[in-house]
Amino acid sequence: LQTKHSSAESNIQKELKYTKIKATELIGLLSGISLIVGTMIGSGIFISPKSVLLYSGAVGPCLLIWAACGVLATMGALCYAELGTMITKSGAEYSYLMEAFGSVVAYLYSWTTVMVLKPSSFAIITLSFAEYASAPFYPDCTPPLVVIKCLSAAAIIIITGVNCLSVKLASYVQNFFTGAKLIIIIIIVVAGIVLMAQGKTENMSNAFEGSATSFGAIGLAFYNGLWAYDGWNQLNFITEELKNPYRNLPLAIVIGIPLVTVCYVFVNIAYFTVMTPSELLSSSAVAVTFGDRVLYPVAWIVPLFVAFSTFGSANGSCFTAGRLSYVAGREGHMVKILSYISLKRYTPLPALLFNGILAIFYIMPADINTLINYFSFAQWAFYGLTTLALIVMRFTRKDLDRPVKVPIVIAGIVTLVSCYLVLAPIIDKPEWEYLYCTIFIFSGLILYFPLVYKKANWARKIMRPITMHLQLLMEVVPSEKTE
Repeated sequence: LQTKHSSAESNIQKELKYTKIKATELIGLLSGISLIVGTMIGSGIFISPKSVLLYSGAVGPCLLIWAACGVLATMGALCYAELGTMITKSGAEYSYLMEAFGSVVAYLYSWTTVMVLKPSSFAIITLSFAEYASAPFYPDCTPPLVVIKCLSAAAIIIITGVNCLSVKLASYVQNFFTGAKLIIIIIIVVAGIVLMAQGKTENMSNAFEGSATSFGAIGLAFYNGLWAYDGWNQLNFITEELKNPYRNLPLAIVIGIPLVTVCYVFVNIAYFTVMTPSELLSSSAVAVTFGDRVLYPVAWIVPLFVAFSTFGSANGSCFTAGRLSYVAGREGHMVKILSYISLKRYTPLPALLFNGILAIFYIMPADINTLINYFSFAQWAFYGLTTLALIVMRFTRKDLDRPVKVPIVIAGIVTLVSCYLVLAPIIDKPEWEYLYCTIFIFSGLILYFPLVYKKANWARKIMRPITMHLQLLMEVVPSEKTE
């Protein structure tokens, strides 16, 4: 067997391994906008309205928080536009933290994101897809949990398979589902405008009565609102696959995020034209309730298009998650096999499969709210570090070319708001999950020092045959930058 594998590896070495493979630039401006809009508009606008209203306490603060979240997402994305055109590497935060703070901080980010944040986000979105996709088959009750989990797992497998097959196919899928989700957004917004024109505004009178004043409650309201906006940084994960990133990266951000902000605010206004705050909080699926009251007898189109929306968002999440694992593996912060590319498909096949497998494990708890809080706490800590990296590099890396340069005050505001979003809920209402999250982040150091910093020989001896077998099984080879 060893002789057989050695011979096979020798043939691969001769024919494949030293072949320089470079990802072709396939993502244009339209696909870039579709990736941003398609990833941002997912399950959040159909789930988060309840949570934002619950923590904000009234209609007025709820709408203000939705608008403020859009402004904050735009400011953060503009900071990322400077970073992405200054450091034209895929991997988003990972590449920027590596440049500004060095290997340890970048490793802790990749460890946390690859192992928890990206796959848990993938799991959350597919669970939402499963809830809406199965809802029409259980009109009088909540779908069984086992049905939701199985449907979520099937979605993960299909989406991962599509992304493994072709970058172009995944891009086409993203464009199609982005168009589908914009259709349902337009339907809800137009219906809301018609109802307001008919005088349905009583639910928005006394809009600030009962507003929340708690420091932590406002932070949690922002958490859930920003969850709906998450995805504003997705284009930075694929900078190397973007046509003319100096032009298309900032342009896609400036077009995509304000478009999403306007959609979100108007969708929430539409919800309040037909539901009182208490009715919205008691609804198990806000968009479905809206459709049942306004669009009957064609209310079935709402869960259908919401399922399309969440499916497209999950596709965008998977598309970018594989690139982070690929870049981290390329830099030696993850096992090398994750940095390999399919010889036939030119996709980061091992990284995509790894993310999909972890996501299936994360659907088992199926507690969406806990996953969102866990995700947001860690993610905003790294967002804050990344915008701080921009400020630091203004003084330490003055030599770098900056085709896009944002006012440093914007980076300062995003950094301070990130600190607030991380600390406010902990101060107001300490929870064990925040401690678990912090412990997990720093537990990466246990692996970093022997495996990355010291590069222990015993680890290489263990991984070499495993890498060889996986390389033969998946027919993957090192990319140009891995060599």
